[in-house]
Amino acid sequence: MLLKFFTNSASTSYMRSMAEEFGESTNSIRHELTNLSKAGYLVSQEEGRTIVYKANTQHPLYNEVKSLVHKYLGFDKIIDQILSRLGALDAAYVVGDYAIGKDTGTIELLLVGEVNRAYLDKLILKAKDLLHRNVKADIISTTQFERQSKQLDKALLIWNRQG
Repeated sequence: MLLKFFTNSASTSYMRSMAEEFGESTNSIRHELTNLSKAGYLVSQEEGRTIVYKANTQHPLYNEVKSLVHKYLGFDKIIDQILSRLGALDAAYVVGDYAIGKDTGTIELLLVGEVNRAYLDKLILKAKDLLHRNVKADIISTTQFERQSKQLDKALLIWNRQG
């Protein structure tokens, strides 16, 4: 559940959806949601007859938990091993399952800018060894990104040129 909610602060979910996603009973999911909510790590709100949960970004330990989740997923190594060495990169996003908090074994990146694909492929091989996960990357220009940015509402920004 920490992956689900702390990979991307915009990620929301409800009990039955998580039970299906995790292959667990609704009782065990309810128990964990209650514990995390009582500790203040999650907040909830009613939407009709459904209670929707999300990370409490105001919790004093939110940034530390998010940092631990990102380290577990290897985002810090991706930044060190790949993104910092690519040159004319404007931004990098995690997309796909990891952007919504699902650890499926494949980290998908969307890189915005001018990147040497051959060099990127070499760096991805190194990152795969470090992370013990598959890493895929797509490259688009800044112009393409501006046209598609509305379709990327679930993307998770992990790096940009401005820091």
